[in-house]
Amino acid sequence: MDNTQSENISLSYLQPSDYKALKAAMIEAYRSMPGSFWAESQIETLITKFPAGQVVIKINDQLAGCALSIIVDDAELEGEHTYKDITTNFTFENHNDSGDMLYGIDVFIKPEFRGLRLGRRLYDYRKELCEKLNLKGIVFGGRIPNYHKYADQMGPKEYLEKVKLKEIYDPVLNFQLANDFHPARIMKNYLEGDSASSEFAVLLEWNNIFYEKPNKEASTNKTIVRLGLIQWQMRLYDNLDELMQQAEYFIDAVSGYRSDFALFPELFNAPLMAEFNHLSEAQAVRGLAKYTDEIVKRFGQLSVSYNINIITGSMPMVKNDKLYNVGYLCKRDGSIESYEKLHISPLEAKVWGMQGGNILKSFDTDCGKIGILICYDVEFPELSRLLANEGMDILFVPFLTDTQNGYSRVRNCAMARAIENECYVAMAGSVGNLPKVHNMDMQYAQSMVITPCDFPFPSNGIKAEATPNNEMTLIADVDISLLRELNQFGSVQNLKDRRTDLFDLRKKTTRKKKS
Repeated sequence: MDNTQSENISLSYLQPSDYKALKAAMIEAYRSMPGSFWAESQIETLITKFPAGQVVIKINDQLAGCALSIIVDDAELEGEHTYKDITTNFTFENHNDSGDMLYGIDVFIKPEFRGLRLGRRLYDYRKELCEKLNLKGIVFGGRIPNYHKYADQMGPKEYLEKVKLKEIYDPVLNFQLANDFHPARIMKNYLEGDSASSEFAVLLEWNNIFYEKPNKEASTNKTIVRLGLIQWQMRLYDNLDELMQQAEYFIDAVSGYRSDFALFPELFNAPLMAEFNHLSEAQAVRGLAKYTDEIVKRFGQLSVSYNINIITGSMPMVKNDKLYNVGYLCKRDGSIESYEKLHISPLEAKVWGMQGGNILKSFDTDCGKIGILICYDVEFPELSRLLANEGMDILFVPFLTDTQNGYSRVRNCAMARAIENECYVAMAGSVGNLPKVHNMDMQYAQSMVITPCDFPFPSNGIKAEATPNNEMTLIADVDISLLRELNQFGSVQNLKDRRTDLFDLRKKTTRKKKS
């Protein structure tokens, strides 16, 4: 390995020939613990068992620091253990190439080279190794060398809390916390002879957010997801076949670019209401609802034949004589799931007599977990937060707005949802005019794909956007792994920083009334 990082600093695998310099460096690094250095045979064992886990950092070819590690099973860490236990009496017999956790055996920097951030380089290497080997994370027992100064005043748990609050400085623990390690528990009698820590240690963990649990079954989950948004032109159609012919044209277009999703707007089938224009608005929309089952059936067939997940926007549906605004997720595996508009706009309620739905849920797809909120619903932040709590990565928002004011409300709220829930938002709307359909005479839209606002994403939070008020498709790729990185290392971490000690958000359980 040749990872030279500057003219005089290099990171390389530990070699048996390094032992003399390694021993001298350990003696200097552990002056408070005389005799704390590895025997040459132990170093040779580590190099033989796990060469990639043993690295040294050198300055001008002089050994400045070292990191030693083994791989263990996560199950071994469930109970209490000592340093002697985890190293199998310093023989490393428990190293397991098939294990799932990287256990840090040792890491040190010679005193003369401290302050150069060399320790961070060693930890960065460990993190990269962990990701490369697809391990769950890194764990080790961290010393608390300043604890002996406070042992007669407080227990190790209180000491840990004060270090976290910056009330007490501990050189080792402060460094670990600054490098994204979090305390799991206090361990007693961990390292024999560590009087500075009163033989206590803190079990520290770092979680690999890119870890994928091995799956013996074939898996098609993707990291890069391609979204196809349809900015639909409202125009008159003579019948359902003509409308579905246009819908298939767009599905064909976006699937031709290997899109994973096709998103249609809210009430995209409204042109068919022209057939019922001689009726009142409330009766006309119920007439339109008669087409819903057939449209869903055809979308289900198209999703399979074009190998694409179709989000059907929304359509009116009558159930138990009540009118709802519903949509369907037609997956390319042939399954179909429904979603409902929960918040009905004042105009929908007044003109059509529409009711709000009752079901809010996320959906598992071959591209991860998604959520779908219809238009006005995105203006209620609780809904998307509940979906984020279920693991949603992409929020789809089919919408229908007639004015720029209404569009701006949907867009601005969608942008807020992306930031606060650390997710992507894809919104698609309709454009054009329907002079022969009452209450649907004009539409305004600019479809777009929205991201959080942080360094891995566009600075304005817009991944891609359509031309306003033009019929077109919009295709954009989103990287799900960037959301994992944002969650752990973002400039702000909205999901992690929630004050759940002060507030809580949960769905209510609907209870049936007793008869």
